[in-house]
Amino acid sequence: MTPREIVAELDKYIIGQDAAKRAVAIAIRNRWRRQQLPPDLRKDVTPKNIIMIGPTGVGKTEIARRLAQLVGAPFIKIEATKYTEVGYVGRDVESMVRDITETGVSMIKAEQRRLVETEATERVMERLLDLLLPNATAYESESEEEDKDETDLDGEEKETRQHKREERNRQKRTRDKMKARLEAGELEDRMVELTVEQKAVPVQIFSNLGMENMDVDFQNMFDKIMPKSNQSRQVAIKDARKILMEQETEALIDRQTVTEKAVALVENQGIIFIDELDKVCGPSSSHGPDVSRQGVQRDLLPVVEGTTVNTRYGPVRTDHILFIAAGAFHLSKPSDLMPELQGRFPIRVELTDLKKEDFLRILTEPKHALTKQYAELLATEGVNLTFTSDGIEALADIAFEVNRITQNIGARRLHTILERVVEEISYEGPDLPNKNVTIDAKYVRGRLQEIMEKEDLSKFIL
Repeated sequence: MTPREIVAELDKYIIGQDAAKRAVAIAIRNRWRRQQLPPDLRKDVTPKNIIMIGPTGVGKTEIARRLAQLVGAPFIKIEATKYTEVGYVGRDVESMVRDITETGVSMIKAEQRRLVETEATERVMERLLDLLLPNATAYESESEEEDKDETDLDGEEKETRQHKREERNRQKRTRDKMKARLEAGELEDRMVELTVEQKAVPVQIFSNLGMENMDVDFQNMFDKIMPKSNQSRQVAIKDARKILMEQETEALIDRQTVTEKAVALVENQGIIFIDELDKVCGPSSSHGPDVSRQGVQRDLLPVVEGTTVNTRYGPVRTDHILFIAAGAFHLSKPSDLMPELQGRFPIRVELTDLKKEDFLRILTEPKHALTKQYAELLATEGVNLTFTSDGIEALADIAFEVNRITQNIGARRLHTILERVVEEISYEGPDLPNKNVTIDAKYVRGRLQEIMEKEDLSKFIL
């Protein structure tokens, strides 16, 4: 997708914030441009990481979330606050690379599953027929005898041979009929006995390399050593098909190919979104160990700069992974970050506070706007919910006003206010005699007036 197409797609879900949209769109397009370069130049072109600065509820996380859905790239969103400095109990920052590698493996597996789907479906059909007609295979092994010369056989042997041939043909016709019924979906509730492999309980081992890296390695080792535990279960054909499909696709997928492709995909296309970066910046702690601020920044530096992280799929280099950081920075500034880390985020984009006009557009323009969500939710009860233009304007007006006089939480304020307005209809919905409900300005202000007038109450409720 071109940068313009990416921005147009983001516009369907996020109102305003054009600078941030343009920055991420250019960064994504630069990934594609880098792939077109000669190999010797390609390795020197590093991604330009981005910091998105703006108050809560203006769309930082939503931009990243929608971006992940747009591009077929491994993507994870992590909170900077959940990491601690190496040497303390908690997650180390390198675990984010292990997490994104797991995402890459899942994506490649899904892609490989689509490639082997046809062959796996055929295998599943044959296995289902074997389960439904367990005796049919006994005659198939003797089919080679038909080609042998029958001149030297006596009458009784010829008769036996003929009988077996007829039995085989009968079994084949039965199998074909059963296959036709299976394909037509007539046997979905028929019970069959299926052997299912029991999954072992994961073995967790703590180590300084990070628990998430060690436990699976030992798990694989135990799986190889311990004998397989199989269990026979009576399941319906529709459930057996899912279990067998999983078994057959796993058997057809080449694990080595999956691992190699996943590591390459993560190294060249991976995007890590680090939220709440402002919570780990600020002056050093004056008392006690500084576990989760300067220490985390120091640990983040090599990962963002470019290092090799050991994962259970092999070493993964972070040189060309794109890092997008975000934070409100209301108590600190990007300049409070360590200078080395600031240098690794050369692109700064500021997201603006939402105005009344923005709230108005948020309630009407996005593909799945909040007003549309509530209307569809209540439509499941047969309630026809309609928002008038002056009703939507009143919602936007109140949301903006409450944000101004209390804490500014951006577009999230709309959730609070809308929930309050629609609360009674949601509760009475199934029993309403009149299923046509119109929400206009009078209705909105009537539901919120009492709370708005009591300032202390409005701080708690809205």
